[in-house]
Amino acid sequence: MRLFHFSDDPDIESFVPRPVKVPSKRSPGMEWLNGPLVWAIEERLDFLYHFPRDCPRILIWVTDKTIRADRDAWLGGHRAAAYVELSRRSELEAATIHRYEFATGGFECLGDAGMWVSRAEVVPLERVQMTDLPSSFGPRGVDLRFVDSLVPLRPLWATSLAASGIRLRNARGWNHG
Repeated sequence: MRLFHFSDDPDIESFVPRPVKVPSKRSPGMEWLNGPLVWAIEERLDFLYHFPRDCPRILIWVTDKTIRADRDAWLGGHRAAAYVELSRRSELEAATIHRYEFATGGFECLGDAGMWVSRAEVVPLERVQMTDLPSSFGPRGVDLRFVDSLVPLRPLWATSLAASGIRLRNARGWNHG
């Protein structure tokens, strides 16, 4: 297994644990996830972060609990899909991000969407610059879909697919629907 962190900063020599900028509501006993941590994503789901940092997106993928009807209705022949507002297309096409790889030692699996955390400083093994982000999805079986609005996709969380919404506070109309 490989662990990555994505950033628009090309010069990070070490990752120091820090609290999240916008704390999430956590279940009892899990409040520590808003505290100082280094976050990483495992390779199988790293496409969740093939975006500029503040780009709102909804991502769905198959799990062992996904039923055939949901897979057929939402994914067709793909293993996953990424939804982005059409107004963000040029931003996505022009973006450059940096993928930092970490050694897995010292990370704890959260058992949620491929996320791992470290409570200690982490020095990356390497950094890879990524450009032409839209081309990174297809070879991985992920269908990149541009839509006018992410709001009509709210029902995805009621399906048997795994669904993740990232930076949705930046999506047009999200907080009003």
